[in-house]
Amino acid sequence: MKVMVMNSGSSSVKFQQTLPSSACHYAIPEYLYRDHGVRRYGFHGTSDQYVGERAAAVLGKPCAACNLITLHLGKGASVTAIRGGRSVDTLMGMTPLEGLVMGARSGDIDPAILMFAAKNLGLSNQALDDLHNRQSGLGGLCGVNDMREIHRLAGEGDAGAELAIGLMVQRIRKCIGAYYAELGRVDAIVFTGGIGENDAQVRRLVGDGLAGLGVAMDDAANRATARGERVISAAHSPVKVLVIPTNAELAIARQALAAVGGCPRTVP
Repeated sequence: MKVMVMNSGSSSVKFQQTLPSSACHYAIPEYLYRDHGVRRYGFHGTSDQYVGERAAAVLGKPCAACNLITLHLGKGASVTAIRGGRSVDTLMGMTPLEGLVMGARSGDIDPAILMFAAKNLGLSNQALDDLHNRQSGLGGLCGVNDMREIHRLAGEGDAGAELAIGLMVQRIRKCIGAYYAELGRVDAIVFTGGIGENDAQVRRLVGDGLAGLGVAMDDAANRATARGERVISAAHSPVKVLVIPTNAELAIARQALAAVGGCPRTVP
């Protein structure tokens, strides 16, 4: 029997279903995909679609003309490459565990670590799940997963907090470079999610490592306390850097309205 593993929300699944075979398949026996649905599904699709559309509007271009890299950074984190309004690669996989370092999730690791832990530490499947989904990530590195507290600890010289920030930023920059190469041309890098929208220090650390890709940050714009959609790259930056607050609820409401033919219903 084929078991399909789905994202939360059909609209999220729909956006990530445009992934080409080379992006959604794992290099494992075909029967696992065919009979059990083991593949990369991707998450945050509703958010990615919304911020991608808003980014195109900020750039003054149609979605079909935009190549974007969206960074959804929060307790859960993912990166998506969008070409012409369609997702062509995404970092989360069959589950939200794959990808970046997250609040309590490890993100990408050597899968042999699971076998090592099971064999040498005697960990059960449930214990392995707890280890990598709830005891790892930023919290596993420094004991806390709130970025405000991590920044405070790092400012006091805490080595674990400094490592947590450095490791997270390094993974984000590495993925941006890979997706830049995959897209061939990038109009904008888009920050969203709790960390992406509010953490100017993380945005600066990510952007400062991307000068070779045509990214020039505007430090004042990045540090400004303004909310809402904004450009935080320098005027001369070939690749724009945007902050777009996500609004998945609005995106879902619009999709629901479209599904019923755009006809509003009277609510008692």
